[in-house]
Amino acid sequence: MAEFDLLIRGGSVADGTGAPLRVADVAIKDGVVVEVGRATGSAHRVIDADGALVTPGLVDIHTHYDGQATWAAELAPSETNGVTTVVMSNCGVGFAPVRPGDQQRLIELMEGVEDIPGTALHEGLPWDWQSFPEFLDSLDRRPHSIDIAAQVTHGPLRLFVMGERGAAREPATAEEIAEMGRLAAEAVRAGALGFTTSRTLNHKTSRGEPTPTLTAAREELVGIAEAIGRSGAGVFQLITDFPDFAHEIGTMREMAAVSGRPLSVSLTQVHSRGDQWRDVLEAITDANADGLVMRAQVATRAIGILVGLQATINPLAKCPEFAAVAGRPVAEQAALLAEPQRRAAILEEYRAAVHTLTDNLECTFVLSDPPDYEPPPSASVAAMAARRGMRADELLYELLLEDEGRRLLYVPIINFAAGDLSAVAEMLEHPYTVPGLGDGGAHVGIISDGSFPTTLLAHWGRDRRRGPRFPIEWLVRRHTHDTAAAVGLLDRGLLAPGYKADVNVIDFDTLAPSAPRMVYDLPAGGKRLLQPARGYLQTIVAGTVVRDHGEATGAAPGRLVRGAQPAP
Repeated sequence: MAEFDLLIRGGSVADGTGAPLRVADVAIKDGVVVEVGRATGSAHRVIDADGALVTPGLVDIHTHYDGQATWAAELAPSETNGVTTVVMSNCGVGFAPVRPGDQQRLIELMEGVEDIPGTALHEGLPWDWQSFPEFLDSLDRRPHSIDIAAQVTHGPLRLFVMGERGAAREPATAEEIAEMGRLAAEAVRAGALGFTTSRTLNHKTSRGEPTPTLTAAREELVGIAEAIGRSGAGVFQLITDFPDFAHEIGTMREMAAVSGRPLSVSLTQVHSRGDQWRDVLEAITDANADGLVMRAQVATRAIGILVGLQATINPLAKCPEFAAVAGRPVAEQAALLAEPQRRAAILEEYRAAVHTLTDNLECTFVLSDPPDYEPPPSASVAAMAARRGMRADELLYELLLEDEGRRLLYVPIINFAAGDLSAVAEMLEHPYTVPGLGDGGAHVGIISDGSFPTTLLAHWGRDRRRGPRFPIEWLVRRHTHDTAAAVGLLDRGLLAPGYKADVNVIDFDTLAPSAPRMVYDLPAGGKRLLQPARGYLQTIVAGTVVRDHGEATGAAPGRLVRGAQPAP
């Protein structure tokens, strides 16, 4: 009999510790790594990794697959970007607990906050649960190609306990806070990794209403945190606009203090807030010095809006003349928009319209394949138009019609204040941050950031020309060991004996995200942006190859991860 189930031979191993690369074999049996070094036994399958980079599977702790995981085995785009574990239910939005009759409200919340088509959610969600433990059981019954973990979310919890008063953001009573805490702790004991909430005006329902948790009092958040703390498990994740900086930091500190549990906050460089992100990092550093465990989740590139005829944001949609072609197949739209008379009329209307941030043509870029996510100013639509001796809006119009109307343009709106990724570099190398915020499964018609993990490795480890790069072994550690440890998944993220055999075999020379594309494969024909990557030769979950040279194998070894996992 073969000694190993799988043997990855002779690769350049970045083992997740941050140690220098070394040539080694990785031997796997019964879903765990059993040897890293010189393996001499036989195996049922041998992968020749000579010249390839071998890493632990990437662990993405900020996704929104709460709907998709209930109807799909494959969790793209994450698994097409080397991710073997996803943590979903971030930012306080999810689908449990739920009372009969409240499903529509939760769909409207997810549709508005995360740009997931309500029609797809209506068609796809089975709603075979009411409590959060029942939601976990529903997930557990379904096959998945990669591992998933869920968190209990504040929005549904508030609606479940408070009804319309919760949706209307009224203050919670002491009894309601106690009940929310009881249910949140019950969810953590059932296997939720933690509790998440949202305190940002950017999050609204599809009706335009603020999220139910926007103005939740400190007493409510601290009460829930204290109850979860008594369970001895769980982490906290929140997003906030920091309207009162001292108050928000104080709330975060108190949540971490009363619970004794780790807390993370989403952190970006918002252009209108100057260097506030540095103030947050300083406050987090002070909290850790005081014995609290606090981290910031940060992005690996700018957060950018994708605009186009197929996208949620179409620069021409504001023009009345566009209504005559709206709703037609995109190729037909492009053909009709090319007619000279219609073109002239729409351009006149476009110039008369009130423009938004996404109409800034000095910061709008054509996405190449692979995309350049740190483009210079000379690559902007405005600069391209100037070189061609034409108006920028005329070039915008032409670009939108390219590829039969499927062309997508990129508008970086966060983490790009200086016209480069210098702020991202500073965030990534901070000792109290972890990579995240890719939002896999969400923003399906406007943002395609599920490829953040690939950007971390390819851009920061090989391609960057406008600033310093980082050692690849350090980058691998950041998105494997460090992200896993941040949420208590201590059984993965390292290539060492006893650890879960989640592995990537990578052609590092060709590793890159592809250009995003729109597909219509959600339930009810809903659209979503997909962005697979090239360069992942094999992606392995629990010792089983789930993707081979970019193609899904059909294997489904993924499982629901219930709660924190101890190290081997």
